[in-house]
Amino acid sequence: MIPFVRQDVGVAMKYFFIVNPAAGTRSAEETLRGALIPYEGKIDYRVYVSAGPEDTERYLKGLREKEQGTLRLIACGGDGTLNMVVNAARGMKDVQVGCYACGSGNDYVKYYGKVENFLDLEKLFSARVEEVDLMSVGSRIAINMVHFGFDTNVVRRMQRLRRLPLIGGTRAYFSGVLCALLSPMFTACELTAEGERLCEGKMLLCTLGCGQFVGGGYRSSPRSSNTDGQMEICLVKPLPRLKLLRLMSLYKKGLHLEEPSLKNLITYRRAQHARIRFPRETGILLDGEIIMVKETDVRILPRALSFLVPLGL
Repeated sequence: MIPFVRQDVGVAMKYFFIVNPAAGTRSAEETLRGALIPYEGKIDYRVYVSAGPEDTERYLKGLREKEQGTLRLIACGGDGTLNMVVNAARGMKDVQVGCYACGSGNDYVKYYGKVENFLDLEKLFSARVEEVDLMSVGSRIAINMVHFGFDTNVVRRMQRLRRLPLIGGTRAYFSGVLCALLSPMFTACELTAEGERLCEGKMLLCTLGCGQFVGGGYRSSPRSSNTDGQMEICLVKPLPRLKLLRLMSLYKKGLHLEEPSLKNLITYRRAQHARIRFPRETGILLDGEIIMVKETDVRILPRALSFLVPLGL
């Protein structure tokens, strides 16, 4: 499967900013248009406010039919918006995808350092192109993380809290963690990677990642590279709530794999293929967006996307 095809044609690039109006704690469109004012007449760009995934797919399909040359598609929001644009652009020729990181999560771009670099349009207009890995999940694509278990409970609660003052925005994931601690602390599943059975029973949480960060800055996959053709799998067995609080502190810093007391509670693998099976339909997260599955395959798509990395990173 080759979801993206790159084709250099030697003409000026055009920038298309796809805005998710639900991203962040402030209007993403307002933030973007203000930042673009100095570039009017200097850069060939357009801004499109999307009504959702299907609308984005229709818009990009129409663009590709009308526009010649390289299209630089800039997802304006967080990980969910980036995921939406990546999925909508599958199969299109001569497409590069970037991110104007004005969402509340922005975990994928943390792989490259500070999120602020992805809010600097000067750097973004001078970006280099890096061929990065993706993951296929059934008919969908993920660019950063596939995760489930405790994380799914956290995100369900986070979605209710993200617009609230003090506990919303970038704090929403931590607020969701506190609420999820009151829920059951396990999920039943069967997980295999390259034929090795990693779980057959209960687990606390699991991440499969090309990126390193999840949940607004928790470094679940500190050894991950998004260009090595492998996904990193981190599975945590059920554990008491007090021990979970200790884990979360290390998990945020990416130190959980080095902690001796957690050695028997964490399974960490690198793989190109994994299979997830639940006893009933269960929510899993693709770049922070919940989908319902009973069983699914996750496969690495090596260097399948031309991603725009801001100048200097």
